[in-house]
Amino acid sequence: MELLAPAGTVPAFEAALESGADAVYLGAPAFNARALARDFSFPEIAAMTDWAHEHGKKVYLAMNSLVKDQELRQAVATLERLAAMQVDGLIVQDLGLVRLARRHFPDLPLHASTLMTAHNADCVTWLARLGCRRVVLARELSLTEIGQIAVRARQLGVELEVFVHGALCFSYSGLCRFSSLHGGKSSLRGQCVQPCRRPYQWLSSGQGNKNRKSGHRQGNSSRLEGGYFFSMNDLCALEHLSALSKTGVSSLKIEGRLKSASYVRHAVQAYRLALDADRERDSKKQAAMLAEARSCLDAAMGRRRSSGFLLPKAEGSPNLIAPEQSGNSGMLAGRLQGLRTVRRRDQTVVQAQVLLHIPLKAGDRLRLHEENSDLRVAFTLRDFQVKGKPRQEARAGESVEIRVSDPALAALKPPFHGKLYRVDVSGRQERISPQLARLTGKKAAVEDQAQRIALERACTLVQTPASPGPAQPGKALGRVHWWVQASSFEALNTRFPFAVSRWLLELNESNLEQALSGRVRRWLQNPHAPKLTWFLPTIILEERLPAYQDMLTRLVEAGFSSFQLGNPAQKLLFARPERLDLFGDASFNLLNHQAFLAVAEQGFAGAQFSLESDRATFKAALAATGTDREQVRIGLLAYGRPALFTARALSPHFKGHYALQSRRGERYVLKTREDGVSLSAREPFSLLEYGKELVASGVDYLVADISQGAARREAQLIAALWIGKGRDLPYLKGNYDGELA
Repeated sequence: MELLAPAGTVPAFEAALESGADAVYLGAPAFNARALARDFSFPEIAAMTDWAHEHGKKVYLAMNSLVKDQELRQAVATLERLAAMQVDGLIVQDLGLVRLARRHFPDLPLHASTLMTAHNADCVTWLARLGCRRVVLARELSLTEIGQIAVRARQLGVELEVFVHGALCFSYSGLCRFSSLHGGKSSLRGQCVQPCRRPYQWLSSGQGNKNRKSGHRQGNSSRLEGGYFFSMNDLCALEHLSALSKTGVSSLKIEGRLKSASYVRHAVQAYRLALDADRERDSKKQAAMLAEARSCLDAAMGRRRSSGFLLPKAEGSPNLIAPEQSGNSGMLAGRLQGLRTVRRRDQTVVQAQVLLHIPLKAGDRLRLHEENSDLRVAFTLRDFQVKGKPRQEARAGESVEIRVSDPALAALKPPFHGKLYRVDVSGRQERISPQLARLTGKKAAVEDQAQRIALERACTLVQTPASPGPAQPGKALGRVHWWVQASSFEALNTRFPFAVSRWLLELNESNLEQALSGRVRRWLQNPHAPKLTWFLPTIILEERLPAYQDMLTRLVEAGFSSFQLGNPAQKLLFARPERLDLFGDASFNLLNHQAFLAVAEQGFAGAQFSLESDRATFKAALAATGTDREQVRIGLLAYGRPALFTARALSPHFKGHYALQSRRGERYVLKTREDGVSLSAREPFSLLEYGKELVASGVDYLVADISQGAARREAQLIAALWIGKGRDLPYLKGNYDGELA
């Protein structure tokens, strides 16, 4: 199996290769899902690619960000440069980018990013047909599920890549909207602000103000009222490499393009040791190698480690999340015992009493996290005492007094609850080797000129209008189609302030049986009734595929022909999909007109635009689609309660709870299901205040989703917002009136 390492800097790239990585993945300039890192230059990428190839290694570029229409030309120019450099693979998420790469750069090997949420064998099949040579599987899969998917992958000749180490998101990758809808910084564009790492508190109800105790116990301590409910422990598959090898996966991936060269070096060393240990026949040598590998991971200073979802029933394991502990990276150095303010040389400082878990010395870089307030203070250890005497070093188990100059700490009130972490700041001393620096310098002039030429050529390959054009003919005010999404047949009797042209009905066993009954079928055959489209969930795990295939077969045999899919691969659940009207949910993450053309070429009659979009991006895509709009209808969610998180974890501390709030007072609703959980804001998402503008924009249909609430209450809210009487009602409008970062 290939050992694949991350690199966010040139020194990290060198550390990966020196430590035993077979391949390294880098971020493509401006279009990778770690936009908070410094972009590599094209000369750096060219130099690293040549360097790797000279040493028998591979380089993959992550170009896995969603792309706006306004960015397509730059994206195509980047594709041309990477193709010319002969990189070994391009990791992609955006369907529009996939389409452009296949049409104009067919020799560029495409790898489907984990952000494409490949969670079953059908996903792998669909991505293979799309042109992907490798698929990075969702991180929420078990060893058994990976093995089942690998059987299909072998038949298709597609490689599978799995994450084995590093940070885990709470939500399925590609399905997290929290950072975007609550701040405009999309995780799908590399801007995530990590709301899953923040503390929250349970509420007694969705309406109440009284905090409710969480039911999580820490030893014999009292129950916690709040905690870090969604902050996942890091993934560590060190003990499961032999089992992964038996599944047939091709590549083992270490997460961490934002990490230092020191982290990369230690993590790669650990997994290289573990892979070598798996082939070692001497049990004593094997045990020693694994012990050394664990020590390397300790030195990498990550978070608390777990085996993720690899083991059976892991989704309910308490090891996934430790709600009493924040998601701080770094090595836990000690626990805070107390804080007190002291005067020193006309300066007020805070003296922290800390019980050490590991040795410390002067010069260590530390971060003190006072968890009751969520205050985090970073500092370099200069001045500390043990039993009132100055020291330069202290041992594990000793209680030390550390003085920190920070006004925010001085303002805190007891009781205190916090931890001290030793953090990695080795990146400040990172240096590029002279050999690679010289090679980068030689590439600079050539690559800069090549990029200018590529950008000029991209203008001919991608035509994008300078400004959005007028609404399409026939889209007069008030003639847009309204689709209403509901969870039950009973909700289809709800009245709305507009004519409903289509109902979207949840596909489940109860609705299926009603649909096949004589009474309901007669109602559906009424030519004056709105059309009916069945909608599927976003996630269908491997074991549930046969059940959904059976339900869909029964519906098609009964004469139903219209379906909205939660994932494009669900098209494979139908025997003859070309005879049906298939539509895409907003979970398709379509942000540019090329992405809509891609789904049209895959046989979809229409799809919803990404609900993360801002106004300018939405209108630019509508205008750019132009005459191609006849191929695909474009919809937009105008009202609903979309999931901010869609997750598999069913951690014990979720039991019995459904309402929580952030430290800022923002409130959320948690819904648990047999196959996972979802989190939504208490307030609905609504673009209804822009109703006339949306109707005149040329969009083909607007969706009002009432499936996540009481139908009559949702309809009343929609009516109030639609006619302009609900301006004082609390609601979210995402990024539409702002700018999506």
